[in-house]
Amino acid sequence: MAHHFANRIPAHLLMWQRVREYAVPPSMIETATARRVVGDWAGACAAARVDVDLDLRAVRHRHGTDLVTRLRADLRRLAPDLLRWHMPRIAPDGRLRPGLTLSLARYIGSGATPLQLVVRTPPAWADAGQRMSLALWEGSGKDAPGHHPHPHPERRFRLDLHRHLWDAGRSGELGRRCGAGGAPSMAPPDRPHVPGRPGPPGTWGCAARRDLPELPDRPTVRDAPWAVASWAAEAELLLRAEGRPRGAFTVRLGARSRAVLELVAPDDSHAPTFRTLRQELSPQDVAALPVLPEAAARVLPDLELLRAGLVAPERLHPLVAAALAASGPVAASGSSPAAGPAPEPGDPHRGDPHRVECRGEVHRIALRDGVLTAIDHDPGQLRREELLVALGGPALPCLRAIEAVHRNPEALPAVRERLGHGDVAGALAVVEGLLGPGAILRDGPLREELESAAARRIDHGLFRSGLVAVHPGAGAAGGWNALDGGHTEAGHRPRLDRRTPLAVRRKRSSRARPRTGLYR
Repeated sequence: MAHHFANRIPAHLLMWQRVREYAVPPSMIETATARRVVGDWAGACAAARVDVDLDLRAVRHRHGTDLVTRLRADLRRLAPDLLRWHMPRIAPDGRLRPGLTLSLARYIGSGATPLQLVVRTPPAWADAGQRMSLALWEGSGKDAPGHHPHPHPERRFRLDLHRHLWDAGRSGELGRRCGAGGAPSMAPPDRPHVPGRPGPPGTWGCAARRDLPELPDRPTVRDAPWAVASWAAEAELLLRAEGRPRGAFTVRLGARSRAVLELVAPDDSHAPTFRTLRQELSPQDVAALPVLPEAAARVLPDLELLRAGLVAPERLHPLVAAALAASGPVAASGSSPAAGPAPEPGDPHRGDPHRVECRGEVHRIALRDGVLTAIDHDPGQLRREELLVALGGPALPCLRAIEAVHRNPEALPAVRERLGHGDVAGALAVVEGLLGPGAILRDGPLREELESAAARRIDHGLFRSGLVAVHPGAGAAGGWNALDGGHTEAGHRPRLDRRTPLAVRRKRSSRARPRTGLYR
């Protein structure tokens, strides 16, 4: 029964389940919260791996004391761990959407363009550590970092209208804004599903009336249920922020699909509703319309996970769990909430020692003096057996088990997930709990993962410093020098190093076909 239930879990929910488990570890939340409550907003950002690219003194000098006072107040209310929790992510690994600039707050000043507090994510080639950066956008290209691929704030991913997703003082609004108190539905309030004919996920569920647009019939991994019931209220906030009491707006339904809707109401005393815009607009006019933010267009992932029984409330972010609990209990469709993850090898809650059948007996393998060793063999025998293995002889089953744990442990997927989300400390804690702090890593997948994570941190440092604006190995495949943009000399083959793309490195180092230069 459990096997059939697991097969029906949507792929995007499985992705968000892994994200909630590894992307924002409890240690980050605890450290960032402890620093935030005492007013150390810079320390909280450092704990949440958020780089601060703004100088309050320079802001005061350029824009005055009033603006810097409002900016400092927002920085003190900023919960960077909560912001990381709600950041947009991409499938299939659930990493931060690369090369993105989000607006967190707007400040109306003396200039024509309002200043914006923004958070940026690095491009995909420099996303080691999954770090973010906090900056002030002044509405011109002068203050934009030249090495960032998209320095302008993205209209589709804006959080200035959703302060409850990053402001600790307004996090309690989450339950009301995401519709946690209502029943899960993907159809508008006035368009219930036809009884006996449930619509497929991502559709309106009503085929009789066609005055509203059709949602995608086949949701992909990145798709989530649409929060159609809250579109009217969210569109009213959007248009009000744009200085329009009523009007048209767009909702991005897919890569090449947009719904052009219109917010209407008889008068100000009635709640507004939306409908499809009846007049035809040119593509240029559609592109100029306000875009409903992604945070308002889709259902909150945490709400989906709770309703599907894939996560327990206590495993959510404390601010998110408190906000959803205040809005009422969330009905789960599963039989029971998902339990926590199974203890991994090296977890202190896991049974210790391990047992291996060796020469007709059951021997124990455990950590002793910071190293994983076979405790039922004396040190002299282990040294002789290791020397025998070095000379090409067979190894003891205990030594083979230790060798397998060093090269390809059972916890490798968990280590890989933590490294992918930037939790290096958590990954090293798993490795040390498994092999011991004094262990020497041997060649194998585990060492390759750790070395790759360390090498990619150098790429992120090059991006942050502005020394490299594009992937350092992007020109290796086409014969271009990526550092200076010039063409290499004729007949020159770029040297293989860590900057070379993986596909090129595999092709150059492959031994699948004999090389003519090796034969006469």
